[in-house]
Amino acid sequence: MEDTKVKVNIDDNLYLNTYNADTLPHLTIKDQKICDNCKEKICTFICPARVYECKDGHVTVCYEGCLECGACRIICPYNNIDWNFPRGGFGIQFRLA
Repeated sequence: MEDTKVKVNIDDNLYLNTYNADTLPHLTIKDQKICDNCKEKICTFICPARVYECKDGHVTVCYEGCLECGACRIICPYNNIDWNFPRGGFGIQFRLA
């Protein structure tokens, strides 16, 4: 029997989503010094939307593209991410193919 499952590329599906970005961030780093000293910087590769980026050892956050999955706040070993749902009417709007 032939396998008829369609392989899904996450980047293709992320492209379908739309965002209503708020001017107020719904996620922030509590203490940048903790991130600067974090060797693993797990948030930079666990986030499916690549919201966290490390440049020269410094972690930055681009909250506007957040998928609101909460993985970052769960995975941070230092509980250093302040994560909340965006205000009503803001955030991601999922579109299905």
